[in-house]
Amino acid sequence: MSHSLTVTDVRGQTISLRSKPERIVCLTGLCDDALVELGLTPTATRTPKLVVRPDYLGEAGKAVPALPGTFGNEDVAAIATAKPDLVMGLAGVHDQLRPAVEKFAPLWLVEVKTYEDSVRYLRDVATLTDRGAQQVAAEQRFRDRLAAARATATARGLDRTTALAMYGGTSIGVNTSDDLLGHLLSQVFDYPWPNRGGGFDNAQAYSVEEILTRDPDIVFVQSFTFGPDAKTVSAQYAENPVWKRITAVREGRAYEVPAELWASGRGTRALGLILDEAVAKATA
Repeated sequence: MSHSLTVTDVRGQTISLRSKPERIVCLTGLCDDALVELGLTPTATRTPKLVVRPDYLGEAGKAVPALPGTFGNEDVAAIATAKPDLVMGLAGVHDQLRPAVEKFAPLWLVEVKTYEDSVRYLRDVATLTDRGAQQVAAEQRFRDRLAAARATATARGLDRTTALAMYGGTSIGVNTSDDLLGHLLSQVFDYPWPNRGGGFDNAQAYSVEEILTRDPDIVFVQSFTFGPDAKTVSAQYAENPVWKRITAVREGRAYEVPAELWASGRGTRALGLILDEAVAKATA
């Protein structure tokens, strides 16, 4: 893959830079993921829990400054202080930051709906940063993991195992089959969770009763907890009579999984690790 300062991404956006970006600020985990895959380090991050994972930067990740503010409303002054050559954010979340951020750096808003989108962004970041060899190796690692997961699924009949990935904090939602995570899991499992339509708030808003109707055999739960006393989704629903009737819950196969990886990662490294974890839990 040849180095270029201009790429057109999967959304049709063209990003043109004056020089090879050395300082990249990540407002979305896809950015951190791609940089780590390419042997690079974010200049500042919105997902510090992701970069300090041992399968990302480990101890070295603790040196990456964490940006203050809330997701989608990060502190622009802190972003500017990092002196970025490029800022990467999430489409539909960081759009309102563009006027302020673009006073000092280009803002590239990304969106992933399938794992092939994640691969495309990895290639694009590699093109801008001149990391072609690292990109080829990272993409191959992911494709090998996907092939291994599919082979295990065929051998162990996981395509007949109904899986569910869900998330929650104050309310719950389902990663539908047109969502990045839902689409990934549908490569391995039976995944009967279509988008409900009617905008984001409704599209993934399945009730516990609706989840029971499809009765998953295995559930992967991403709990967005804030503060030491916050309860996980599993703990919140532990005494719910409908929740307790779900096969996965009844059989002890409703697993809390790390939200920083399953919800925030979005890139090829995260997706490969998610496949490994999901298949390992399903075949245990």
